[in-house]
Amino acid sequence: MRKILLASATAALAIGLAGCGPKTDQKVDAAANSAVDTADAAGAMASNAMADVKQAVTPTPSGAEFANMAAKNDAFEIAAAKLAATNAASADVKKFAAEMIKAHTDSSAKIKKAAAAASPAITPDPALTEDQNEDLAELGKLKGADFDKGYIDGQVDAHQDALSAMQGYAADGDVPTLKAAAGEIAPVVSHHLEMAKSLDK
Repeated sequence: MRKILLASATAALAIGLAGCGPKTDQKVDAAANSAVDTADAAGAMASNAMADVKQAVTPTPSGAEFANMAAKNDAFEIAAAKLAATNAASADVKKFAAEMIKAHTDSSAKIKKAAAAASPAITPDPALTEDQNEDLAELGKLKGADFDKGYIDGQVDAHQDALSAMQGYAADGDVPTLKAAAGEIAPVVSHHLEMAKSLDK
């Protein structure tokens, strides 16, 4: 909105001074450039402010919160991948799902070990959330190509979220053992995200 108002003011100034000679033209150009620069700067500041607000509103989770989230995500991924064994049509989707079972079983064990080594020790809660249970129920209703699409679409979203969570905790987490585990798991999640995106195409 600010850019529009500044642009309108600049246009009016340019029209008002249109017949005043070359020096005036240069001044008008300079004024126009200055107005655009000001608008760009304002836009950049607004964008940075939004990023700061988002970061402030989404603080780094505590060790227990992170461990619980990771455990629930692993449990959901394993359950969804098991559905693929019976409901998927694509051999590539079934292969991907089999890898998800192995990878998320491994990451679940890694998180449990890191949580147990924390001081004080943390016991992750793998019980699925209400939303996760609903998503699994919906996924379970799909068969064949419909399942393949629904499963892979969900995998792209889930791995994007998981990657952000792992990278965020690896950078700013407050439990050293979990922070180290998150750093080890993040590249694996990134690889799975690329696999899911490739299948989604």
